[in-house]
Amino acid sequence: MAQVSFEGVTKCFGETAAVDDLTLSVTDGELLVILGPSGCGKTTALRLVAGLEELTEGTVSIGEQVVNDVDPKDRDVAMVFQSYALYPHLTVAKNIEFPLRQRGVDKEERATKVKRAADTLGLGALLGRKPAQLSGGQRQRVALARAIVREPLVFLMDEPLSNLDAALRVQTRADIVELQARLSTTTLYVTHDQVEAMTMGHRIAVMSEGKLKQVASPQSLYNRPANTFVAAFLGSPGMNLINGMLVESGPSGTEPEGAPGPGTLCVAFPGASVPLPAEVADFVRGAGPDVVLGLRPEAVHLSSDGSIGASVVIVELLGAETHVICTTETGTRLIVRQGAAAPRPAIGESVRIGVAPDPQAYHLFDAATGERLGPS
Repeated sequence: MAQVSFEGVTKCFGETAAVDDLTLSVTDGELLVILGPSGCGKTTALRLVAGLEELTEGTVSIGEQVVNDVDPKDRDVAMVFQSYALYPHLTVAKNIEFPLRQRGVDKEERATKVKRAADTLGLGALLGRKPAQLSGGQRQRVALARAIVREPLVFLMDEPLSNLDAALRVQTRADIVELQARLSTTTLYVTHDQVEAMTMGHRIAVMSEGKLKQVASPQSLYNRPANTFVAAFLGSPGMNLINGMLVESGPSGTEPEGAPGPGTLCVAFPGASVPLPAEVADFVRGAGPDVVLGLRPEAVHLSSDGSIGASVVIVELLGAETHVICTTETGTRLIVRQGAAAPRPAIGESVRIGVAPDPQAYHLFDAATGERLGPS
């Protein structure tokens, strides 16, 4: 059993809490991604599991054993670093073999395990080369082979793809997912790249300023972010967030043509009033009044009768899709994701932005706390 558990874990460097009261469990065989911006504490959390940092408070367990006072070499974990950390004077075979030598494994068994690990990662033809003769992707695979050759209880991966070019990152992350599924080894994977997190993790733990903000499956995080931080951080691009107030539309006869009917709950902000579907209004009626309206870029569209007025700042062409980046009169940035075949507005053009009628498109957060109001 290789469950990894953090219970009330805090790690301070001087007066700064790099990890602040972290409680999190990684189940046996799971690939859990720890996601967050630089300085959020994700690498520190990984190093606490490896034993490379000492806890200030709390406990870290691997399986049934609390490992707070266990030496790193005795924790049965293997770590893959961002820098690969290969020995330049050793061949690929010797690099992969190195942890087995340290553990006193006999020569014949070492050779068998090195060959198995190399074949698993397609390195069989490269065993006689040295790191300087390898591409970045090949070096990363050597680092992975050195980790799996130990057959550890837990893999710890600290931004292992950050030094690779974009195309190679796509291939290598697929390789890691396939490898982890085949080995069923519990894996903690640290990254700041939300695309990596969404495509790789069974679950994602989102951190900010040392605190765990939310942990859930990728789709759950995307569809129901628990707070504005997760909403904005997860997604490419992130969710549009608009500060506004919950108000009810006025009595019949006072609204312009096309305005919502009387008593409709809306989010109002300068220059716009966005009516909420009844299912969403039921969740948030009585809250507020200050709220944040969240709208994913694919949930909004350019429309002559849209409820939000904005000006086009830039149009990004991305092949299969286009991102139209706009600003409202108060300077709030909104991104509209549309198909490549859709008409493209000109930079500086005044546009109207509409919202999809689907209740799932609307996300409401408390303006003071940033916590989700609904729908659940």
